[in-house]
Amino acid sequence: MKKTHKRKKYSRMHGRKMGTAGHGARKKHRSAGNQGGKGMSGTGKRAGHKKTLIGALYGSSYFGKQGITSKKTQKDKRKRINLQQINENLINFGKKTQKGWEIDLSQYKILGEGEIKEKLIIKAKEASNSALEKVKKAGGEIQILKRSEVKEEKQKKADG
Repeated sequence: MKKTHKRKKYSRMHGRKMGTAGHGARKKHRSAGNQGGKGMSGTGKRAGHKKTLIGALYGSSYFGKQGITSKKTQKDKRKRINLQQINENLINFGKKTQKGWEIDLSQYKILGEGEIKEKLIIKAKEASNSALEKVKKAGGEIQILKRSEVKEEKQKKADG
């Protein structure tokens, strides 16, 4: 015996002489009230009619809880940069002098990933041991600023 395929109700309702797809009168399914609001409105916990839209826009991480971090836990927002990034963008970061490349990264912590070929003189907030070693080996130095100096540098950038 052959299994029959039942058509979906909607496909039966959008045929000739219908024009309403099961929504009653044509007027009834037109206004914004039938959309569940604009944009992200109506996307509460269940949001059945907008789940596909949200999945497409924001991915599967929009719904539900992510992680187990308490509200008191603060994210580490310190700026960090690797030696490799500095080496690749020397022109953008600093200027060449007789001593070597002088680079002002007073808001950053310098990390030691990558190789250095140039002589660098870097002003930084912090630096890892590996970064200090690599820069010293290349003939340069990392000048670690004190807290008061970091604030002064930040103020200079804001003013100028």
